[in-house]
Amino acid sequence: MLSDYSATLEGLRRKARLRSLAPQRGVDFTSNDFLALAGAPRLKAAIMAAMERGVPAGAGGSRLLRGNHPEHEALEAEAAEFFGVDRVLYFGSGYAANSALFSTLPRREDLIVHDALIHASAHEGIAASKAAAVGIAHNDANAFDEAIRSWRRNGGRGRPWIAVESLYSMDGDKAPLAQLAEIANGHEGFLVIDEAHATGVFGTGGRGLAAGLEGRENVLALHTCGKALGVSGALLAVPGVLADYLVNRARAFIYSTAPSPLMAAGVREALRMVDDEPERREALEGLVAFVGGGLKSRFGMEPSGSQIQPVVIGDNARAVRIAETLQAQGFDIRAIRPPTVPEGTARLRLSITLNVDSEQIAHMLDCLAAAMEEHRK
Repeated sequence: MLSDYSATLEGLRRKARLRSLAPQRGVDFTSNDFLALAGAPRLKAAIMAAMERGVPAGAGGSRLLRGNHPEHEALEAEAAEFFGVDRVLYFGSGYAANSALFSTLPRREDLIVHDALIHASAHEGIAASKAAAVGIAHNDANAFDEAIRSWRRNGGRGRPWIAVESLYSMDGDKAPLAQLAEIANGHEGFLVIDEAHATGVFGTGGRGLAAGLEGRENVLALHTCGKALGVSGALLAVPGVLADYLVNRARAFIYSTAPSPLMAAGVREALRMVDDEPERREALEGLVAFVGGGLKSRFGMEPSGSQIQPVVIGDNARAVRIAETLQAQGFDIRAIRPPTVPEGTARLRLSITLNVDSEQIAHMLDCLAAAMEEHRK
């Protein structure tokens, strides 16, 4: 009965693509806790204070039933002000938010034009949408424009939805948001920006790379809370009418137990910390420059310019061997393989956070150089 599943797993093992769960161990070069807020004393204190004033850990039901807690509403109001938008909806995860957005808002007559490297959660939502969809070569703004023009020439009469990440999770590069916004405006379409890896790190006051675009009628932005904000959940910033539409039509919102009110209290404090503690962003910027300079001078690799720095190895098995060597030397560095990244681009994904310092980075680069030499083939 289970042989088919076992055979599939064996096939993944032969291709060096078998995944397994691993404990947290070693110096952190893997997490998305970019600003080291997850364990910050101030955030812990805010959550403990919320518990003391009676905020529950669980919501007890969906938002449309008894699960709509004052902490949810306070967070959404404060987040709307923080990001300068009409409305914000709080979801349990970025995955749920992307699923709700793309499966609900684009209509049957519309077209979703998405970057080929957009998050898997967006792909899941797009697959559930009634709208047509087309993938576009990574960060090619002209290709987005041409895809919409071609759709119009072939009778497309709805609205286009341009879907991108502002900062890509596996390459660490940035989308051409200004060009894409012009394209969306020119075609009377929507621009959906997944800010998962930019929120808290980039933009004015840590408000993300879309900070200059949010608040427009045709711009939607997703800010996840489990990365730089150090807590959990996701904030979907949308025009008010679309927020009401999601509350009434998005199955991922309607039929899910509401996110933890306690986590909502935590996100409220995390947003305040982003505002109050700009020195965290400044310190991270310094570490990013340090690791980028080391990769360029020692390996000839072009820095990504962000806290996400891929070290592309190519071969799946070699990437795994190098990662395992580094793990044995005390670094939490993981190999990322297809289908998470395209075939032939297996890599080490170096995530730079305030959980490390320049001395640890320098030691890691020494060990990386030795491991790459040891596993040349």
